Amino acid sequence: MTSFPWAPGFIDGGRPKIVTSRFQYEDSHTLERYLATGGYEGLRSALARSPHDMHEEVRSSTLLGRGGAGFPAGVKWGLTPDGVFPRYLVVNGDESEPGTYKDRLLMERDPHQLIEGCLIACYAAGLSRCFLYIRGEMALAQERVAQALNEAYATGFIGKNILGSSFSIDVVLHWGAGAYVVGEETALIESLEGNRGMPRLKPPYFPAAIGLYGQPTIVNNVETLSNLPFIATNGAAEYTSIGTESSPGTRMVAVSGHVRRPGVYEIINGTTTFRDLLYGEEFCQGIRDDNDLKAFVPGGGSAPWFLPDQLDLPFEGRLVGAAGSMLGSGAIMVMDSTTDIPAAALTLTKFYAHESCGKCVPCREGGTWLMRILERVVEGTGTTDDLDLLLEVGGSICPGDMPHAASADLQLEATPFPYKMTTICFVGPSAYVPAHSALTLFRSEFEARVASSRSRSRIPVTVVGAGS
Repeated sequence: MTSFPWAPGFIDGGRPKIVTSRFQYEDSHTLERYLATGGYEGLRSALARSPHDMHEEVRSSTLLGRGGAGFPAGVKWGLTPDGVFPRYLVVNGDESEPGTYKDRLLMERDPHQLIEGCLIACYAAGLSRCFLYIRGEMALAQERVAQALNEAYATGFIGKNILGSSFSIDVVLHWGAGAYVVGEETALIESLEGNRGMPRLKPPYFPAAIGLYGQPTIVNNVETLSNLPFIATNGAAEYTSIGTESSPGTRMVAVSGHVRRPGVYEIINGTTTFRDLLYGEEFCQGIRDDNDLKAFVPGGGSAPWFLPDQLDLPFEGRLVGAAGSMLGSGAIMVMDSTTDIPAAALTLTKFYAHESCGKCVPCREGGTWLMRILERVVEGTGTTDDLDLLLEVGGSICPGDMPHAASADLQLEATPFPYKMTTICFVGPSAYVPAHSALTLFRSEFEARVASSRSRSRIPVTVVGAGS
């Protein structure tokens, strides 16, 4: 284990910090602070061994992708075909999932850590160039990363013969235009190529085989790459000593909604439970105004909802998936007992309907239909038939059984995640997920809404001035 004070870095009674250790400093984004706290030592360690050995170190660490799918990074790097060059690294910094804002903080507060992670990944996976794609609305993140790139070039950490080695690489910064669908890796690649951000069919366009400019391409998330300096410096054994065997290390979680202390927290992966995070004194400190918890979304706006009886599930992808949802992009949205459930479902469905790129008919049309049906229900003009119509329209986007969380109170059996879909990417299903979760778990609130609508429609209307 290294002697640097930030590695691993411990706070709050021994909780490790791997990717947020510098957040305590006001100047955490500067090269001076980065170098003073062990910055670029991971790159030096990587260059001191062969690319193959560094690749195997990452594979041994079982570093899981932090963008949503949770696929092991080391395994993903090995999917590129042998002998095909050039090959690229594309960094997905287009964080757009509702409730998620962890990657933005990493780019704003510690951009050099991300850049060092990019360099290590390119070296270990034999990649020819790195393209860093940042969401259009993230102005401060763009400025911080741009400044860090300039500093890294000026000091020889990027460019030709880095640190006196034979390794050379360039990093290209690209700003997006703010489309949710570009969070999907093939749509991001289309945008990078100057086209409208729309997903590609898979197969044949698996990025590792046919990606950017038709070449093999690895797409990694910002937080995923930010873990690499720690792994390169300290080794896979140190990394896997944190968390569990199937979910090692730490992960960042963004919590929003009805908690006393919303924010971004770095938690121990695999062992921390939702109850620990929402009620722990070192984290969110409970529900606001001492209200009861009603429901929470465990993995960003596109994840099926959980009820309070799922609070003791740990942050372990397989267990959460078996319970009917996903950890996704690392965002928890909390709803307390005062929440208007139909209105909450409408808010999320409206977002995804608006963000459809229009390529797939079930998404382009179905998302808008779902939104209009929910609007009728929320506005008080809906009918009982609308509730069945919601499920029928959603079934054209996600055929078969839609995933939902098990609930002891409602006697529901969990449907395993993920869902089937008739669209190329996840945007279409994402419009249906909140509507389905809300209607499945809180149907009585929808029925009360339409019953109230029928009651109002039966009130006799007196026409003022009639017959005069």
